[in-house]
Amino acid sequence: MGGKHKLLPQIEPLFPKEIEVFVDLFCGGLDVSLNVKSEKKICNDLEPHIIDFYTNIQKLSGEEVHNKLMEIVKEYGLSKENADGYNQLRKDYNANPDFLKFYSLIAHSFNHQLRYNGSGEFNMPFGKNRSNYNDKLQVRLQEFVDRIDDSFTFTNKDFRKMEFSVQNKDKTFVYCDPPYLITTATYNENGGWTEKEEESLLRNLDMLNSLGVKFGLSNVISQNGKTNEILKEWSEKYTVHHLNFHYSN
Repeated sequence: MGGKHKLLPQIEPLFPKEIEVFVDLFCGGLDVSLNVKSEKKICNDLEPHIIDFYTNIQKLSGEEVHNKLMEIVKEYGLSKENADGYNQLRKDYNANPDFLKFYSLIAHSFNHQLRYNGSGEFNMPFGKNRSNYNDKLQVRLQEFVDRIDDSFTFTNKDFRKMEFSVQNKDKTFVYCDPPYLITTATYNENGGWTEKEEESLLRNLDMLNSLGVKFGLSNVISQNGKTNEILKEWSEKYTVHHLNFHYSN
């Protein structure tokens, strides 16, 4: 579960050697997209606030984004200890959403996570004594922003509504890191991913395969006594690589 940065050394060598169009169907934090060599990268995610953030920072430099964020940090007095400043920022953001305030909230929220309630309000609690926009995060963010160039196209669609051009199918690669059916995370804890979505995704991957489009799927077959029988049976048709995921997060 989570970002694929630490698993990239195991995942990336399994991808085709020549990719002209890379489709990241559940792009999340862009760990994979940023590290794949491809002329064109189509990054999709159902979370609209993330895609809005990406499309906005794509127009700016890392330094510009950092300077704007520092203005917000100073305005609200954000730190590891100032819960009042964080709560005021969260209130203001929910009243008037903004991509910079969005990132500022994540930088200071519990475990740097995002979550929205049924009314569409950001409701992640303050990351007291743990989360803040520190020097390390500043450097990482600036590098991150500067790597999002014109090769990236961002879309905010349900994966079932994505359309794929097969004109260049030999050089197209579709990567999927969807919510995992037998695990729970902030992005799927409220029934956001069920057997219906699981089966639909697998049918779509079968369709891509029948068209000659290569794909890769990251998932969990078994964990904590649970087994994803749908995935287990379906995967028997394809090549399965077992990853060593035993690392401290």
